[in-house]
Amino acid sequence: MKTRKILTSFFLAFMMIATPVFAAGHLMDVNSATVEQLQTVSGIGEKIATEIVAYRQAHGAFKSMDELLNVKGVAEKRLEKIKKAVEVRGDPTHGH
Repeated sequence: MKTRKILTSFFLAFMMIATPVFAAGHLMDVNSATVEQLQTVSGIGEKIATEIVAYRQAHGAFKSMDELLNVKGVAEKRLEKIKKAVEVRGDPTHGH
């Protein structure tokens, strides 16, 4: 019984930490998200998340979702997958 409580507590703590920003109906802003936050998005692993942040640091804030295609490792197929979870705040082509 004690093991079950520990596992339940661990699971709840993990979910609180790992739950993406967009879980409550909000999309994650690629201009402010950290590498760790970006990794919570399906289709973005550590390497792509690092590339997104590096691109943002080198070129400034993303101005549109399509600019993500300039990031090494992000092609049309991946962009379509991650578009459901991320946004570029102020991008008129993405509905925000």
